[in-house]
Formats: sequence, C-alpha cells, structure tokens
Amino acid sequence: MSSGLTSILREAILNGQIAEGTQLRQDALAKQYDVSRIPVREALRQLEAEGLIIGQAHRSSVVAALSLSEITEIFEIRSILEPHLLTLSLPQMSPADLDEAERILDGYDAALEAGDVKRWGELNWDFHQHFLIPANRSQTLAIVESLRRRVDRYTRMQISLTDGAQKSRVEHRDILKLARDGDAQACAAAVAEHIQTAAAELVAVLRENYGKD
Repeated sequence: MSSGLTSILREAILNGQIAEGTQLRQDALAKQYDVSRIPVREALRQLEAEGLIIGQAHRSSVVAALSLSEITEIFEIRSILEPHLLTLSLPQMSPADLDEAERILDGYDAALEAGDVKRWGELNWDFHQHFLIPANRSQTLAIVESLRRRVDRYTRMQISLTDGAQKSRVEHRDILKLARDGDAQACAAAVAEHIQTAAAELVAVLRENYGKD
C-alpha cells in the first residue's frame, strides 16, 4: 500500500494539486486515504528522500519549495552530467536503440497533441534516459533522475504557460539526428544546450507568472 500511496502523493505534488509549502500531517493523510500511519510514514519517508518534501517535528512534513537559484543549479548540474553520460552511451547504442528513441518521440508528439502533460513528462524523461542508461553508470544516472524529479513540477507549470514543449519537440529530433550521425560530441553539446535553454525559459516563466525569486 505504501508504494501506491507514494505514487498518489508524488503525482499530486508534481501536478500542483498539493502546492509547495503545504503541510502534510500523518494523521490527516491516514484518515484521508483510509490507511494506518505506517504506509503514510513510509510514503513520506520516500518523498523526503526524493527531495519533494521536508520532514518536520510532530509527525508532519511540508512540500519543499525551490528558489530560482536552486532550480538553475539543478539544471546546471544536469547540463554537465547528461552530456557526459551520453558520450559514454552513444558508442554502445545500436540502430535498433535509436529506432526505439524515435518511437519514444512519436509517443511524445502524440501526448503533446492530446494535451496529456503527465504522459508528456514521462516520455520526455524516457527519451533523455534512453541515451543515458547504456553508459552503465548507475550512480550518476540516479543523481540525474533525482534532480529531474525535483524540478518536474515546475517544468509542468512551464508547459501549461508556454510553447516550451513544442520547442523541445524540435530539439529532441535534432538530438536524435546527431545520434544517428554518430557524432557523440555534437550530440552531447546539443543536449547541454537543450537543458540550459529549458532552464532559462523555466526561470523566466516562474519569475513572471508566479513571482518566484
């Protein structure tokens, strides 16, 4: 039950249903979801490990908030780690692996056309991850995934207010083309630029529309 509750709470945080700064009390959550405090406690422990909430005294937690400088730093780290992993991965990838990347992008396009932000977010990460896994650097990949999860809710805000998803759609196709050409350095540079551009646009959106600083 705890894994299911973790997924429910995680999604509610990521889609903004539970806003940053919201207090989460174990007893209230147990009553709301009709479970004991044990799965609630385990779910909150997992979400805290993912950086989505901050534990407080008296069996409560609060949904974590990131400042613009923290968001920028997270993207900076990703723009270093992801290209590094890609340069290790690309020589290990077969034409079939690249065909699978294209299928992921086809699904991404369909989710975008359908306005399915949750599915879009999942496929966006699937595409990025597809180029990282063959590097066989599980610890680095875990760091990247943790960072990505921490800013995912803000990225969803950006999607709802801008054409950033459409721009990413084009950039992803360019990255795939460079991968097919076998140019690992150019492909890695394109990934770095893709992440940096997304960060700059996200910060601008959060500052303008949500008054974040």
